[in-house]
Amino acid sequence: MSLLAHEADVAVVGGGLVGAAIAWGLARTGARVVVLDEGDVAFRASRGNFALVWVQSKGLGMPEYAAWTKRSSDLWGGFARELWEQTGLDVAFGRPGGFHLCLSEREVENRAAMLARLHNQPAMVRYDYEILDAARVRAMLPRVGPEVAGASYCPLDGHVNSLRLLRALHVGMQQRGAAYLADHVVETIEPRDGGFRVTTRHGEVRAGKVVLAAGNGNARLGPMVGLDVPVRPQRGQIIVTEKVAPFLDYPVVTIRQTDEGGVMIGDSVEEAGWDTRVGAGVVSAMAQRAVRMFPLLGKLNVVRTWAALRVMTPDGFPIYQQSLSSPGAFVATCHSGVTLAANHALVLAPLIANGEFPADEFDVFSPRRFDVPATA
Repeated sequence: MSLLAHEADVAVVGGGLVGAAIAWGLARTGARVVVLDEGDVAFRASRGNFALVWVQSKGLGMPEYAAWTKRSSDLWGGFARELWEQTGLDVAFGRPGGFHLCLSEREVENRAAMLARLHNQPAMVRYDYEILDAARVRAMLPRVGPEVAGASYCPLDGHVNSLRLLRALHVGMQQRGAAYLADHVVETIEPRDGGFRVTTRHGEVRAGKVVLAAGNGNARLGPMVGLDVPVRPQRGQIIVTEKVAPFLDYPVVTIRQTDEGGVMIGDSVEEAGWDTRVGAGVVSAMAQRAVRMFPLLGKLNVVRTWAALRVMTPDGFPIYQQSLSSPGAFVATCHSGVTLAANHALVLAPLIANGEFPADEFDVFSPRRFDVPATA
């Protein structure tokens, strides 16, 4: 079905996890939706992420983000069930709680201090977490190594099969009538006649609203509708081992055993521009630390490694805003597309359908927070 020169209620630019979750949620409201996507040539963070639904440690410097994250975690169970009931695809969501492991007493002390600062912020949402000593960690994670000195644990943390999540969102949104157009890189967006004309290499789409959910591409697209979206790519690298019998019942922030049996290792934050090459030195350092945490990993074969690009704002927190100069144009960008998928689908999409982000909840996420006058 071609939507070239077609009228849609909402055009979503970007078909990754953020765009797909919003498109699924919009279609759920009955809106006519078209998704314009680069396709498989995109620098797709959605296919390179670590697949955590993570709460602990989120929000230092912006307690509202901690509340937003917890809200999504709480919605995730129902969100996963609805996807399964609609599409028959199990995204393997589980929320057993998660660990941040420490390899020295100093690391334990630093972790405890950081979480104390986080939870001592004014207006910080309240939820449980614990600092565990080595004995308690071993009682819950019997296969940890002797160097593990302690950990933080939060019962709200979990993980999913993120590739299946992306597939379920695409299947689900199209079942509800949304059109997905791959190889439709957006060239221009023009406010026109109370809506928008979106031009791609294959023609144009007209829509009453437009949602920019193109990750790092939002930096280019935002000014077309009066939005400043200061995002940059940040590289992260992943190691995946061969499948092994289940041994890890809880996700660790840098190590998780998937529902299919393989172990993912990810502990890389690199300012490398658009470079997606795997670096042997970084991968080696990640593997060494992982083996210190779980010695049995040293006996497993590595079957895949890759690098992907996060979508990073100057302060690391999301940007959600409607354009003041072009009402009906929205931007949604973040580096936690898995964790926040439930919010994007069940909270953000209905607000976009209604045409407004409530100021009392969303002004904190506006890019205006970066407009700090320079000192003389």
